[in-house]
Amino acid sequence: MGYALAEAKQAFELGEVPIGAVLVMDEQIIASAHNMRETWQDATAHAEIIVIQQACRKLNRWRLTGATLYVTIEPCPMCAGALIMSRVDCLVYGSSDYKAGAIESIFNIGHNKALNHQLTIRSGIRADECAGIMKEFFRQRR
Repeated sequence: MGYALAEAKQAFELGEVPIGAVLVMDEQIIASAHNMRETWQDATAHAEIIVIQQACRKLNRWRLTGATLYVTIEPCPMCAGALIMSRVDCLVYGSSDYKAGAIESIFNIGHNKALNHQLTIRSGIRADECAGIMKEFFRQRR
């Protein structure tokens, strides 16, 4: 989660919503990213989406079975869907998102038995730090 927090801090410095993500396989970082929506002017440029794209290119495959995604904030519906579609095995996230969270807060995409894949989920990892960078970012914006 420390690497994901470092990515979030990079996003903060760019004026992006400070969310960072890291994809790991076999105890090695395959890809890492942070939000780039404002910089790229792309609504889909969330940290999780960028990491999935990087990993797929690096591994030359779309199935990311065996992967764990670490992300500082609970994924939104778009990102949760991408995790399911890319077959990521495990999601580890820091802080819940009660406005857009699609893993446990608002929706439960990660464990939905109607879908063809479910995630192993661990939440609350370094939650105070993950939430803190978000709170500071929005405090400075107001």
